[in-house]
Amino acid sequence: MSRPLAVAITGGIGAGKSEALAAFARHGAATVSSDEIVHRLLREDEQVRGALLDRFGEAILDDEGEIDRSAIAEIVFADREALEWLEALLHPRVAAEQAAWRAELERLPDPPAVCVAEIPLLYETGGQDRFDAVVVVTASPELRAARAHVSPERENRLLPDEEKAKRAEYVYVNDGTLEELDAFVAGVLRDLFARA
Repeated sequence: MSRPLAVAITGGIGAGKSEALAAFARHGAATVSSDEIVHRLLREDEQVRGALLDRFGEAILDDEGEIDRSAIAEIVFADREALEWLEALLHPRVAAEQAAWRAELERLPDPPAVCVAEIPLLYETGGQDRFDAVVVVTASPELRAARAHVSPERENRLLPDEEKAKRAEYVYVNDGTLEELDAFVAGVLRDLFARA
């Protein structure tokens, strides 16, 4: 197969999506994180920086004059309209970067068999159709709360994990060890190759 199989990882805040992404990388998949793309856009994209400063002013800059993500988060998670504006600014750019990354992989002389993208708002943005398979990573609310501070405003906007699980090809309840997660990922890869 010349084109890598495209897999998306999604799930709630603190469920362990990044650990699942790392597990796919350990098994030889090419990986990319939407959060890392967003962080890079905030650091390096002058259009994004200009739009953010026009909208929110210099209060979003840190002491070095860089965009302070926590300052933006404080604003947008208390203001739904501001959050929607921010997502409209960033989501198309993130999707374009992911598409360019996949196209780059396809052009390699020996492309990877699988490429995996971690996309927290996959279903919420309608992005699932760009992938051959979706993996939902979930965990109990207590475990997720212990792993990450989850503001009610952020959580309320997300599709419930149960709904994501119904739509996905693969679901992993991430309440065990890294070895168990690795074994799950190995099983997903075996299944994908059997279907290809």
